Amino acid sequence: MENLLSVARSVLSGTPARWQSLIETTPTELLNRQPEPQEWSANECLKHLLDTERYVFPVRIKAFLAGQNFPAFNPDATENKAIGALNANKMIAEFTKLRLANLKLLEATKPDDLKRTAIHGQLGKVTLSDMVHEWVGHDLMHTVQAERAILQPFILGCGPWRQYFKDHDVALSK
Repeated sequence: MENLLSVARSVLSGTPARWQSLIETTPTELLNRQPEPQEWSANECLKHLLDTERYVFPVRIKAFLAGQNFPAFNPDATENKAIGALNANKMIAEFTKLRLANLKLLEATKPDDLKRTAIHGQLGKVTLSDMVHEWVGHDLMHTVQAERAILQPFILGCGPWRQYFKDHDVALSK
């Protein structure tokens, strides 16, 4: 992708507003609703994005720029749950603050930096370009996952129209 840094900054900068809108327009019960066992609610998706905004992406950018390797991230590890349960408004406020700081790190990254390599604790040799692609994909994936969790009760209640939601219906897609 040409202009990866510019495109990544553009997409990543829009995530907080997208989540803010979701939080402002969605009842708390839907934000907390778990679609299926082992599936994350919208709030759990936001919590994960907040955790990675704090513990993963800034750490990795700094490691790449310093020529250092970094460990894999385990979202279920105790040290990655330090924030505890927060309400959606507090989480989005903290996420927005961290995202702005991390976008400054990304802005300091030059196109030549994208070729830098590091050893990821689980994946082996990776480039900063790989990680920037993953960051944007991760953001979009968990935002879509949250929207899909919110979508589930509407699919369940739409009667005969449910057949049109097979790709999005958690119960039918397994």
